[in-house]
Amino acid sequence: MDIIRIPRADKVEYDKLIERGYVCRIAFQGEKYPYIAPFLYVFDGSFLYFLSTKYGKKIEHFRKSPYASVEIEKYTKDLSTYTFVTLQGYLEEVTDSIEKKIIREKFVDLIVERNLSCNILAALGHSPLDAPVAIAEEERSLVWKLAGVRDIVALKNL
Repeated sequence: MDIIRIPRADKVEYDKLIERGYVCRIAFQGEKYPYIAPFLYVFDGSFLYFLSTKYGKKIEHFRKSPYASVEIEKYTKDLSTYTFVTLQGYLEEVTDSIEKKIIREKFVDLIVERNLSCNILAALGHSPLDAPVAIAEEERSLVWKLAGVRDIVALKNL
């Protein structure tokens, strides 16, 4: 019996997946095991950006090694269709104040336009009682971007 391989998604398909999504998982190099955490992201057509709280294991792992894998997926409830992309590169902390402001505003737009619950603000260093615009007005989180992408694996079932 032959093994059936999952077909690869082309760049147009995985760019569309990235553009439509907003939740990913980032795998950091851990001590003994990889450390995986969910993140909201925004995509500007060239880079993926993330907001990270200024505390926790992800900060420790990022400081030790910025190399990471980012995974974005989409699937139907019954798994009849699915696609995913994994990008391997390194995370850079964005330090330019103008770039940080622009990216923070993109996160505000994401939350408002996608009608996401304000409960997500707690994962970004804010109270769920805050208005989403607080993300752009205060720097309670770090801004990271995925750079130096060396490998992209994108698969789909159809």
